[in-house]
Amino acid sequence: MHFAREGYSRILGLGILSLLCGLLGLQLAGLLFLLLTLFVAFFFRDPEREGPRDERLILSPADGRVVTVEKNVREERFLDTPSTRVGIFMSPLDVHVNRIPVSGQVTAVHYQPGQFRPAFAANATEVNERNAVTIQDSQGRRVLLVQIAGILARRIVCALKGGEYVTQGDRYGLIMLGSRVDLYCSSEVRLHVEVGQRVRAGQTVIGEYP
Repeated sequence: MHFAREGYSRILGLGILSLLCGLLGLQLAGLLFLLLTLFVAFFFRDPEREGPRDERLILSPADGRVVTVEKNVREERFLDTPSTRVGIFMSPLDVHVNRIPVSGQVTAVHYQPGQFRPAFAANATEVNERNAVTIQDSQGRRVLLVQIAGILARRIVCALKGGEYVTQGDRYGLIMLGSRVDLYCSSEVRLHVEVGQRVRAGQTVIGEYP
């Protein structure tokens, strides 16, 4: 099992504390730290993924449950065109590593501080702390990814700076604890998902270009 880079120091630190408590005869404390170590390792797990790779397809950027599908949304901040928005809620039990849905160039990365309301709430995408990434593919088509912090999440991680060329299915960041990723794509995209459906980052097809 692989783990997200941000998790190694936490897993190691808690593991050492558990071991020290055991050596000092503090069995209960050692057990508690061991359980916490296992939970943190579970949270930061980063399994290898193989999925479809096709420029016509848009893959899920996150593991979780689809909580909203909205068509003809006017996304004026980055796309400035009628779009379809698919919101994916990640519970604390989901894999929290985010992946690239389409190959192309990162044209913009924008971080916006904000509140920490429940990520599944309808207005979370407007008021919560968030990080937006715009990717343009070889055909000039753009998608927007918005990482949104939730009520428990206090850190959004994004490895992208802007200008990079990225590959479909690659890792690009994570959000710690329960959180959400909204994906905006062209209204012409034929969706393959619906509200309530479970999706997996880098594997589940969100939609397909005609």
